[in-house]
Amino acid sequence: MMNYVILGASKGLGDAFVKGLPEQGDHVWGVSRSLPANLSLNDGVNRHWIKSDLSLNNSSNRISDALKGTRIDVLIYNAGIWEKEGFEDHYDFEKDNPQDIANIMFVNTTSMILCAQKLLPNLKQSNNAKIILIGSVDGVDHNSSKQVTYVASKFGVRGISNALRENLRQYEIGVTCINPGNIAATIPYEEGVEKALTTYKGTKIPVQDIVSLVKTIANLSKAACVKEVTMPEMVNTL
Repeated sequence: MMNYVILGASKGLGDAFVKGLPEQGDHVWGVSRSLPANLSLNDGVNRHWIKSDLSLNNSSNRISDALKGTRIDVLIYNAGIWEKEGFEDHYDFEKDNPQDIANIMFVNTTSMILCAQKLLPNLKQSNNAKIILIGSVDGVDHNSSKQVTYVASKFGVRGISNALRENLRQYEIGVTCINPGNIAATIPYEEGVEKALTTYKGTKIPVQDIVSLVKTIANLSKAACVKEVTMPEMVNTL
């Protein structure tokens, strides 16, 4: 039986993790601000919800209190936000709001660090714990994004992953950073790969691909550690 904790679990890729990673008998705790619809699934998986806003300073305490004494085998930090209109052609860095800049950095990096720190006692209870941090191709060299804060935060995720891995090596806890490209996050997991491929003509990665990658990493023995995976969409020249 595996215990999963997924931060940012109510929609998109997080929703796909909640639906596609656990098997019958497993437990999965989804962390989100709003009640996720995936709690109502009846497939033999034990799903739980922790209401928490990762933009708040006390969110990591709220999560750790809810999970006190619970073993965590796989911790996934999937939460991430970006600039308003950041992916639009008319995006203008000069118009970014200072409060939005601070909030992006907090949710994408600071909250990630705090949650990992607070949940370390839970991870230590596992015989083969894994931490998986979801970065972005916008956080690797030679990306073409203009979103200064989002890009800075995703480069930061890679730095967090590297340093956290060294800290946790003594406990044999693996830390992996995954840098996906453009994901077909609007196509629900249950609608399948072909729906995503057909809808976006292969220009966006189906959520099932990311789920498959995470499942592989989660099932590796503690003798192996996947440090980082960069996974752009095929049409990208990265």
